[in-house]
Amino acid sequence: MWQDSDSEPAGHMSNPVVTHQPGTGGYGTNVQTGEWSTGLCSCCSDLLICALGCVCPTALACYTADKYGENCCLGCVPGGLTAMRTHMRLTYGIQGTVCNDALMSFFCGICEVCRMAREIRIRNGEV
Repeated sequence: MWQDSDSEPAGHMSNPVVTHQPGTGGYGTNVQTGEWSTGLCSCCSDLLICALGCVCPTALACYTADKYGENCCLGCVPGGLTAMRTHMRLTYGIQGTVCNDALMSFFCGICEVCRMAREIRIRNGEV
């Protein structure tokens, strides 16, 4: 094997040293605080999502599931919204519990779907 005098022994690969941690993502994300990027009733921060949620919440639930990388039908099956919210919360490092996910999905479903759609758009850099 070829080797120059200043390099490591032949056959030994050096690994780069990580000196900086990855950033927190796109604008508006609250990865470090463990909270959602927007509030439950912050519809004015994304009028497109708000309008779709008001006109056809089922379409928004399907859109949100699809944008999150799940089957679009997940937003329409019983418990699907709760499962998606729990997975999203864990993926994005947002504090909470499965019980809270179920309660928020059941009692504040439309507003919660809007918030989840906004979260995905913010973290994907679409807003």
